[in-house]
Amino acid sequence: MFAPQSPAAAYARIGVETGVTTADPHKLVLMLFDGALLSINSAAISMTAGDVPAKGRNITRAIEIVSMGLKASLDMEAGGELAERLGHLYDYICERLLLANAQNNEGALAEVSRLLGELKDAWEQIGGSAAEAAA
Repeated sequence: MFAPQSPAAAYARIGVETGVTTADPHKLVLMLFDGALLSINSAAISMTAGDVPAKGRNITRAIEIVSMGLKASLDMEAGGELAERLGHLYDYICERLLLANAQNNEGALAEVSRLLGELKDAWEQIGGSAAEAAA
């Protein structure tokens, strides 16, 4: 049957779905960064609490977001060398996440969180510059 779901969880899910369907491509990438960072933070909390299944789920979710979301969104033809370098960085991030999961390595989670945070900040600045140029 269906698992019961709290009203708050249903509301949050609908909010995310609505955000995805109405977001421009720039905003979608920001949402991917937010999702990956949230999953990494949740994995760190689970790791500290000794909740191995939750840690694994959260790290797996972060890897999926990075590899099937952020990396898959790269346009290698239009992006050239920058897109290629970002692709390699995303591969490195996934490797570090796998290591963090296998070895309970909080340092690897912190490193990945910092890298993704810096990329998100840069992406936000690009969006602000593009919006100003369009206005």
